[in-house]
Amino acid sequence: MEDGGRAHAAIVGWACMTLCLVSCAAAFSQGASLSACTDMMPRHLRVQLHSSNNNYVTVHTNMSFYFPGDKVPVTVRSTRDYMGFMLQARKVSNNEIAGTFIFLPPGSKLLTCFEDGDTVTHSDKSLKRNLSFVWKAPDQPIGDIKFFISIVQSYFVYWAKLESAVVAQGGQN
Repeated sequence: MEDGGRAHAAIVGWACMTLCLVSCAAAFSQGASLSACTDMMPRHLRVQLHSSNNNYVTVHTNMSFYFPGDKVPVTVRSTRDYMGFMLQARKVSNNEIAGTFIFLPPGSKLLTCFEDGDTVTHSDKSLKRNLSFVWKAPDQPIGDIKFFISIVQSYFVYWAKLESAVVAQGGQN
């Protein structure tokens, strides 16, 4: 009888753990949480941060400078599939999120961290690889910017705050 009780307890424990993991995974399958806005870190259980030196993702733009109000194309390229992401533009001077995204690829959606549309995240857990966005600079000067992306390859593996090269604000003295 003791073995039967242990087996029953093991099955119940396994079922509870599975339901917990499924419910947690489902909670982030439709995009990053607002709690990730500041540090861009996934809020999954027991996730493993990987070194940004060993990543397979790049974020870049073909523009080395922009002017207030400009639309800047941003491309995220990857050599492997991933499920989730969070993308932001930030001021180099103080790391504040800046501007808004005005074009998004399928499988993504806008997130409001501080202003409407200042962040993009995944809208489903379909596999992604190469994505294109358009970011609109504020109408007022904000200085140089960088684009940052956090990538979630799987529920347990991610890279945080991978950065683009600096995109300088044109016309600065």
